[in-house]
This record gives sequence, C-alpha cells and structure tokens, in this order.
Amino acid sequence: RQEGGREMAAWARAVRGLLLDVSGVLYDSGGDGGVPIAGSVEAVRRIKASGLKLRFCTNETQATREKFVKKLQGMGFDISVAEVTAPAPAACRILKERSLRPHLLVHNDLVPEFAEIDKANPNCVVIGDAAENFTYANLNEAFRVLIGMEKPVLISLGRGRYYKETDGLKLDVGAYMKALEYACDVQAEVVGKPAKAFFESALAEMGVPPQEAIMIGDDIVNDVGGAQRCGMRALQVRTGKYRPCDENHPHVKPDAYVNNLAEAVDIILQQL
Repeated sequence: RQEGGREMAAWARAVRGLLLDVSGVLYDSGGDGGVPIAGSVEAVRRIKASGLKLRFCTNETQATREKFVKKLQGMGFDISVAEVTAPAPAACRILKERSLRPHLLVHNDLVPEFAEIDKANPNCVVIGDAAENFTYANLNEAFRVLIGMEKPVLISLGRGRYYKETDGLKLDVGAYMKALEYACDVQAEVVGKPAKAFFESALAEMGVPPQEAIMIGDDIVNDVGGAQRCGMRALQVRTGKYRPCDENHPHVKPDAYVNNLAEAVDIILQQL
C-alpha cells in the first residue's frame, strides 16, 4: 500500500494543477458555520504561491457559490467564486440547453442559483442537499412530478451518501436520490462529483490535462474514484468523512493516503 511518505512520493511528480474538495478537506461544516481543518488555510496559500493551477471542486449545494465562498473567506481561505467548480451552475447549463423546467427539491439557500431558469409547469426534478427540506411532503411532491411523466427526468446535484459536520455524520443527497430512483424506476443524471463531465470542466477551467493533475478529497468513491476514472491521480485525506474502512475499499485505491491537506501540499511542493 502506498503511503504519503517522502520516499514513496512518485505520485507527486509532474504536477501542474490541483483540484481540492472543500468540505472535509478545507473545513468541517456545521450549524455554526464550521471550522477550518488544521493547516488547511496555510496549505491553500502555499499552493497559490507555488504557481500551481488550482480549482476548488465541491458538491456543496446548501448555499450559492457567493455565500459559500464568503464563509470560507471568513475562515481565512484565499478563494474566489471564479475558482469554484460546483454542481448548480452546471445543472443550470443543462436545463437551458435541453429546455427543461425544474421542480426544485433543494436547500432554500441554493434557490437563487436557479433565478434565471423557467420553473413553470415543470418537466423534470432537480434534487440537491436539501437538509431540513427533505420532509416526507417535499419528497412526495417531487415523486408525484416524476411519476406523472412519460419519461421522467431526475437531475441530482451529487450522489454522496453522507458528509461530516462538526456534530457528526449527516445523510447526503444520494440517499434521497436513490429513494426517488427506486420509487419512479428512473436513473438520475448526476451533475456533481463523481460525474466525469464535472471533473473535465474543472480541468478545462485550469487548462491542465488529467495526467498532470491531482485531486485531493475525503470521499473515497466520489472524489478519489471519480478523479481516477478521468485519468487523474487522487489522494484521500484522513480528515472529514474519512473512515479507516475506506482503506480496504473493494474497488477504489487512492494513489496515496495523507493525513491532511497540509501534508499533501508539503510532499507535492518538494517535487516541484
């Protein structure tokens, strides 16, 4: 098994761009806004000073990118909206291209991202991490919209199973997506990680080919597996939702495990 040790850092060579997951890598979210993970603010600063290209790749769908970025800036992170690849803007592009009018099952704070989109007489459902909005009534309403269609269209802003907040693990959008898939016998189209198009758009925004990029995340399936399927190297941090059983995952083997973002950045910058 490859460790993030200095002597075995072949994975760190010939890197031009880094993709960072946000929740669980930069900070742990929480009702109080959350807390930065030790060393992560400084690690982002060092990446930027090194001249490496950088994208923040998040499946965060509980807030607009503006609000989300403002929160991270408040924690001391050097980050701007233009550096964030997120599912909602990608979903809006798809909705416009295909003349889809969504019924939204999303967090109230995400609704402004869909301001430009026609939502009258819906012909699809868009589901995000709606948190407290995942009531029986709201799920049932989304179910009725889908089941009433000849060819139901369900677009999901991610398919994570759970994530970590400061007070513990929380169910994520994937669990509710699966409920609607099962009830309506439909396959959701996933817009966020681990969708290939999501990683490809982040790479295109950086102008870096996959073989010269590394993804760093806490989610073994969506961050690590998704990035590796795109031809990138991928590291799993032992922060956020990481659990020791991830290291025996039957299908996904990260290029390395690192204790946290700061350790990964140390190793990568030594190879430059």
